[in-house]
Amino acid sequence: MTKTYVLDTNVLLQTPYALYSFGDNTIVIPEIVLEELDKFKKENSELGANARHTARLIDSLRSKGNLNEGIELENGGTLKVYMNDLGGRLPEGWEDNNDNRILRLCKGLKEKGDNVFLVTKDVFERIKADVIGIVAQDFFAEQVAGSEEQYKGRLKVYASEENINEFYKKGRMSIDDVFCYSPDYCKKDLDEKICNQFFIIHSTTNEKQTALGRFDGKEIVALKYLQERPFGVTPRNAGQKFMQEALMMDADKAPLVIIKGPAGTAKTFYSLAVGLQKIMLDRSKLYRKILVCRPNVKLDEDIGFLPGTEQEKIAPYLRPIVDNLEVLIDNDEEERYKSEKELKDKVDELFDRKIINTEAIAFIRGRSIVKQWVIIDEAQNLTPKQVKGIITRAGMGTKIILLGDPEQIDHPFLDIRTNGLCYASEKMKGSPLCYQVTLTDEECERSELAYEGAKRML
Repeated sequence: MTKTYVLDTNVLLQTPYALYSFGDNTIVIPEIVLEELDKFKKENSELGANARHTARLIDSLRSKGNLNEGIELENGGTLKVYMNDLGGRLPEGWEDNNDNRILRLCKGLKEKGDNVFLVTKDVFERIKADVIGIVAQDFFAEQVAGSEEQYKGRLKVYASEENINEFYKKGRMSIDDVFCYSPDYCKKDLDEKICNQFFIIHSTTNEKQTALGRFDGKEIVALKYLQERPFGVTPRNAGQKFMQEALMMDADKAPLVIIKGPAGTAKTFYSLAVGLQKIMLDRSKLYRKILVCRPNVKLDEDIGFLPGTEQEKIAPYLRPIVDNLEVLIDNDEEERYKSEKELKDKVDELFDRKIINTEAIAFIRGRSIVKQWVIIDEAQNLTPKQVKGIITRAGMGTKIILLGDPEQIDHPFLDIRTNGLCYASEKMKGSPLCYQVTLTDEECERSELAYEGAKRML
């Protein structure tokens, strides 16, 4: 039986091509959705761009027939635009708002005999749909696996003591020499052999003997930068050692680094440390400057109404960057905060000399970024489209670092399976140009309280 999918505005604002994601079924766009899209079309933001894209898609179909009667799509489906609610009745007392008008249309279509599904990213609208007997679902086209199944970039494996000793000597080991254990503690071969995956290799006979390595696509190799101390920073755990390895790699070998993990695991701190090392201390001068962006900066037109320059407008959102810089540029813990003015002057100098630049995500669109160290902090608040736009901006010699905690998402229509950070992680898994690592709660180094909070407040 053909299904009828009624699309909410938020689905099209996030993914305009959702029109082509339902096979040979019927897609219905309520009139109120067109009105809501019209309100976004002038915005200089991703939502505005998606509203205009959706409008162009629908307008291009008008030449093929009557939208009210239905127009056949290339994938065999049918698109319809309904200009009324078909008289579906809602419970008494429900006000006449936009969401309820969409629900009334769904109810009318169901009473007409259609097999109706409401597709919306609005959780409360899905709940209300369930109350009146309408099947409602989220939009899944850009959804990745759940948290536990997502790629971590690292794996705990086992090898014989003899093989580990040989690894210490030669710095390499066959991927076939390591294995893991299934949940019932049965020995098994690796499910996948993923390029650039990091390994913590444990001895099968000596529990204190371990080694760290990376699968380069052919064999497991020893970490190259294990003894490095970028900008005076020393890695304190296995996760930070993996992170250091990925960050220290030159942009021609590792142009994309994705680091996930809870607060306090030094994701931003380490990315800034290695960036400063590469730009200020290394003689190679591979990078021109550090570019820092955070997606929780308002990206639409109202940023233009704030006073000051672009840097002044987004400065409040970048305070976490400054906090990390204060620690990095003065690593003497006893002297660091004795003169707040002196410390501030040192940080300001990095910005004044353009060693570090800050920018709103929206302004990256259309650029080609060459020979820069690009840090995208809080990347879990990006949409899949935004993260694709950022990665495709990378020019020659640029290294892009995506940082974030998938458990701390502020975007109203994103979750742990649909945010841009996890989307990029899953799609770039196994790419020889991408290095990834997920840090754990146990690797929190901010403070004892931060670790205790991360461990207890799940």
